[in-house]
Amino acid sequence: MNLSVKAIRLLAVGVAAAGFVSAASAAEISGAGATFPYPIYAKWADAYKQISGNSLNYQSIGSGGGIKQITANTVTFGASDKPLTPEELDKAGLAQFPTVMGGVVPVVNLEGINPGDLVLDGPTLADIFLGKITKWDDAAIKKLNPSLTLPSQAIAIVHRSDGSGTSFIFTNYLSKMSKEWADSVGSNTAVQWPTGIGAKGNEGVAANVGQTGGSIGYVEYAYAKQNKLTFTKMVNHDGQTVAPTADAFTAAAAGADWGSAKGFYMILTDQPGAQSWPITAATFIMMQRRPTDQAASIEALKFFDWAYANGDQMASDLDYIPMPDSVVKLIHAYWKESIKGSTGTAIYSGSM
Repeated sequence: MNLSVKAIRLLAVGVAAAGFVSAASAAEISGAGATFPYPIYAKWADAYKQISGNSLNYQSIGSGGGIKQITANTVTFGASDKPLTPEELDKAGLAQFPTVMGGVVPVVNLEGINPGDLVLDGPTLADIFLGKITKWDDAAIKKLNPSLTLPSQAIAIVHRSDGSGTSFIFTNYLSKMSKEWADSVGSNTAVQWPTGIGAKGNEGVAANVGQTGGSIGYVEYAYAKQNKLTFTKMVNHDGQTVAPTADAFTAAAAGADWGSAKGFYMILTDQPGAQSWPITAATFIMMQRRPTDQAASIEALKFFDWAYANGDQMASDLDYIPMPDSVVKLIHAYWKESIKGSTGTAIYSGSM
């Protein structure tokens, strides 16, 4: 599937019936939120449509919008790369579960620099986005790249303009790397960026970086790969230089203790391990615990149940990391415990 910056954002997907309390066959399902997982949701949707009659509209509007819409109960599910805390979930009456994991990567547009040529570390990346490092031949960048000839060119920063889980992941990492960043900017889906130009969605950042010489931005890895952008390597928690690969994302996620994470709240940035990619994250689905449209919620859970059972290879093809089978079992149990109909009975009754 072509997932360029012009990709259609409304997805038609089908839902098959198995393992659920019965629901009306023509249930309407709607979802909105994160652009980080859009490429895999699109791929799953394309494959699943072949076996379905029902449809789902997913609006790739950013994590902030997804959280707002599911909190307002205007969609069947919201999608966010910023997980809500257990307290936030309780307050909003929401359930939350992860779908896949992946990596956020810095991307640059520098003449003569190929993907993986440029190396950055966390403190240097923070200083670039703070506006303290303004030229590509700055001493801090040259120290990390002694074999590269870097231009004396102004750095053009591109960041998200919308409420973004990708921004949350990126700024969470920068906050761990730089006390100045943590104190003056912080970590959230939307922050007061010290400098740079804003673009909407991972698609918008990818487009702006691709068109602007001397620029740097950050996107989910699938967008860098699909749009042939120049990603950087990073120096990780253990001081090792690593490239963004599925193995590096898997290494970062290896120590995640999902069984102890209430509401599946998990942050995976700056994980230890020689092979770990430092800006790794999971992406999440949020649903009402007591949905007003029970039929639509059943159909949404059917889709995700199908994806867990059949979508791993499609996720891997886009360099996302599928949820391990042990975590999927935890998710199934969580559905039974947390998402219930008006009578208090679980709407999910068993896996496919």
